[in-house]
This record gives sequence, C-alpha cells and structure tokens, in this order.
Amino acid sequence: MKKVLVTGATGCIGEAIVRYFAQEGYFVYIHYHTQKEKAQRLLESIEQGEIIQCDLTNQEAVKIAFESLHVNVLVNNAGITRDKLFFFMEESEWSDVMNANLNSLFYVTKAILPQMMKAKEGSIVNVSSISGVVGNGGQVNYSASKGGINAFTKALCVEVGRYNIRVNAVAPGVIESEMIEHVDKSITQIIPCKRLGKPEEVAEVIFFLGDKATYINGEVINISGGMVR
Repeated sequence: MKKVLVTGATGCIGEAIVRYFAQEGYFVYIHYHTQKEKAQRLLESIEQGEIIQCDLTNQEAVKIAFESLHVNVLVNNAGITRDKLFFFMEESEWSDVMNANLNSLFYVTKAILPQMMKAKEGSIVNVSSISGVVGNGGQVNYSASKGGINAFTKALCVEVGRYNIRVNAVAPGVIESEMIEHVDKSITQIIPCKRLGKPEEVAEVIFFLGDKATYINGEVINISGGMVR
C-alpha cells in the first residue's frame, strides 16, 4: 500500500488532501499540531491512516515524529498567515510566518527525504500560494515565505531528480477555507472563473502531481481560476 504524509491536515485544504489520497487507496499519515479531536475524526472517516502530533517549527520534534516514516508522497501543506501592512508589521509576525511556512518545510523534508533517496523513489508536493508568485499587499511575510517555497521546490528538484524523486508545488488562489474569512467575496469579479476555488480542486491537482505526473518536476502550478496566469 502506498503511503502519504500530509502536514497541516486539519485545515480545509489539508482535510481535502487527506480524503483524496485515502479514496485513491493510500495509507495517510495525518499531521496535526493542536487540533487533536479534528484529526481523530478525520482519521475515523478514512480506511487506513494514523495521526501524528508535532510542532513543525521545532526541528528536534520533527525528527522524532517523522524520520522513521517511509512514504511515497510528502505533501508539505502546513502554513499560517499574519497579515498586516509592512510598516506596521512586528518582527514576531515576520518570524512566526517564516518559521511556520518555510522553516518547517525544511525540517519535514529533511526528515523524510533520506528514506526516499534510499528507496530511489518518491514525490514531494509543496503547497505555496499565488501570493508567492505575484506578491500581495499586506502579506509581505506570507508572500516572502511562499516565494521561498517556490524557489526551494525548483532547487531541490535538481538535486534529487537522480534518485527518481520529483519535487513540485501548487499555488492556490482564493480557495474556500478558514484562511480567507476576512477576504471580500467581491474578489470573484477579478477571477475569470467568477468564483472561489474549492479545497477538493486543490487536492485533485496535488494528487496528480504526487502520484500520476511522473515527468512533471520542478513546477509551480497555479490553481487560481485564471486570477494569475
């Protein structure tokens, strides 16, 4: 049975990713930080899986939680926002986002990658954002972290391609989730598809990149309904 690790699995997009891989027959490692009850309910709703608690900003905790795992696919989905205009942004709001979005990705990938290299196969899909592609006012910290993920993706694929490991990213646009509760829904007027995206639509692309797209490597795929093109 193929196995996948999904970080940040208790968010709207994370949950959709878990369910999509599970319905395709994967054993799913469901990572959570604080929402144990939600993670447990998600586990109970799929056929095969396991929940793993970990603070991804703690490198030693990540090593303990993940370095013994053998997975076919790693989905680095965990992330946070601390939106504020740069002039008013506190140092903690910068460092919190960098730690949660970019440093944690380094820690998790560092823990998982050796097993993939030993097996000479694997796929990593990083969840970025269109904010990391074009930038977004009020999100200098978030945009910088997601732009870093895009560069990380393109550089790492060069290093591990020889081991039959692919590294790609997705850049979702405005997706129905807890992260966009403060977003003015009239934003759909500047989206060619004239609607918000659904978490399941993001999960579908992630599954394709992780499982099916055996000759796609080092790409950042926009999922924005044409908002970024």
